[in-house]
Amino acid sequence: MIRQTLLSLLVATAAGGVLVLAPPGQGKPAAPLTAGVAWPQAQRGNVPALLADGSAYTPAWFLDARTSIGTALTRDGAYLRLLIRRPDGSLRQLRRLPTRANPSFSAVTADGGVVAWAEGDGDLRPQLWAAGLRDRRAPRRVTADMGEARFYQSEFDLVIAGGRVRWVAAGRYGTTEVRSIALTGGAVESTSEPGTWQLSAWPWLVDGVTSGSGATTLKNLVTGQRQAVPGDPRAVTNCGPRWCRAVSLTEDGALIRLIRPDGTGRREVAAGSVETIVADVGALDRLELYAETGGNADYSGNVRLMAYDIAGKRTVQISPDAANVTYRGGMLWWSTGTQDLFLRHSLDLRTLR
Repeated sequence: MIRQTLLSLLVATAAGGVLVLAPPGQGKPAAPLTAGVAWPQAQRGNVPALLADGSAYTPAWFLDARTSIGTALTRDGAYLRLLIRRPDGSLRQLRRLPTRANPSFSAVTADGGVVAWAEGDGDLRPQLWAAGLRDRRAPRRVTADMGEARFYQSEFDLVIAGGRVRWVAAGRYGTTEVRSIALTGGAVESTSEPGTWQLSAWPWLVDGVTSGSGATTLKNLVTGQRQAVPGDPRAVTNCGPRWCRAVSLTEDGALIRLIRPDGTGRREVAAGSVETIVADVGALDRLELYAETGGNADYSGNVRLMAYDIAGKRTVQISPDAANVTYRGGMLWWSTGTQDLFLRHSLDLRTLR
């Protein structure tokens, strides 16, 4: 998204180190807890970068810490596949599209035993498809009428709620279309909202997706309620219905703060050589995920993957050397290693105690 790109460029050009406050009487700041110590019972998994046939595999959604949905080319490179990869390495192919058409699976979501995704090629608008996770029936096309669908690398790009799949599309004259269709098919329903919006946790929309300063308003699509969110002209703001994240530049790098949409609960998450790492705010309304840069990270290209525990007001280090960090639907995954030899790791945030 534009505001995240702007922030990354600004943070990358700022000098400084991580600001950590040391307890009184100690010369060095205390090291943060590691995830293994903070959450010993959490479910974790490792996902090899390659399938058994040698094809590179990219997860798009995790059903649990060891079962994922992702993409891989066929061994001959002729098709791009959408697959379910099970813990034992076995695969279920959901779809495959010829690579000559420049295909993509641009958004994936799963809920209630159903997986839904948007697929398309370089010439066609995306189509919405779905399949059951507990049966072997062939996937079905739900609709080819997705409009000018917009996806923002958010877990809410596609939302399954109330038996319907929901997404946003660009409308006419600077409006946003909020579209939905029953999982069983039928007609697409669409409403129009002035401005540029994206879906958040259902039934909320948030604006500011293309604004340099970020979000200003949340809207409940069921009740019509509108919530103005705290603004800061010095910060880039992003919001969900429970928390907003404000990121501003400082002399030492950047400052990441959280505040509730009604203006209460303000707190500092991290400062110094830090940056946002995922699009969505407040994973499961429990953790704010971010990255520490600088030091060895400047040479490796990887970052220290961190989480701020909102209720516990503590910082937890998830990985000291992470790349390709993604969060969707309560699952966090990242890779360690080099671009040529790496391993993906997963952490089910829904299982934290």
